[in-house]
Amino acid sequence: MVETLEQSLRRALASKPLLLMAHLVAGYPSFDDNLHMLEAMREGGVDLVEVQFPFSEPVADGPVFARANQTALERGTRVSACFDLMARARNILPGPLLMMGYCNTVFHMGEGRFLEKLAAVGAAGFILADLPPELGADLYGRAQALGMSGVLILTPNTTLERKREVARQARGLIYCAARKGVTGLKTDFGGSVEDFLRDVGAVSPLPRALGFGVRAPADVAFLRGKAEMAVVGTAALETYERGGARALADFYRRLQEGVLTGGREA
Repeated sequence: MVETLEQSLRRALASKPLLLMAHLVAGYPSFDDNLHMLEAMREGGVDLVEVQFPFSEPVADGPVFARANQTALERGTRVSACFDLMARARNILPGPLLMMGYCNTVFHMGEGRFLEKLAAVGAAGFILADLPPELGADLYGRAQALGMSGVLILTPNTTLERKREVARQARGLIYCAARKGVTGLKTDFGGSVEDFLRDVGAVSPLPRALGFGVRAPADVAFLRGKAEMAVVGTAALETYERGGARALADFYRRLQEGVLTGGREA
């Protein structure tokens, strides 16, 4: 039987105190670049990856990823090519693979076809940043029946009642956005983030992935013992744009040092 997303994460967490979750935008800078990024992720010890399907109005994304989405679309990226990339990624990466995007993609494809395609490329699940659980209940339920997880998002300003409702419906992991707003902006890793993660842990036993602002070994070191995953997106893309695949692999290795040494120099 194929492992569920949660089972895969639990197995990885048995030998590592904090997992690294990476992000790329399909088709940006190109699909060849995406393959180089995936190789760098493997070399750098990344544990799971979300592949973003570009969309014209990526409301959760900051300037760097908004630009990447727009450029990918201008260069002719199609949904079919994004699924093809996921199939190739499945052969490169040892860990779980998630689709990340917006519900417009599902609306145009239809829920059934969307889930069939995801299952065919070996995805462990998906994150739809603009689909709340009450509107996506059918989709999330159908995904679970196929062995995939519809990942839900919580933010620090979410009420306790809402946290409990999201936790009740969540599968695989809970994506914890470190602050309000969009990706890529500075996050103050301190008591408020720690309190937020503690609150999420109190309402759900699922692994917690903390994103929005993770950029450096000190950030992942801070999260060790407070979350189960650190999500790294904008800083990694900026690294690739500056220095290519080698720089990106080195970037992930430095983050691993934060996981393993608590932010001290290795």
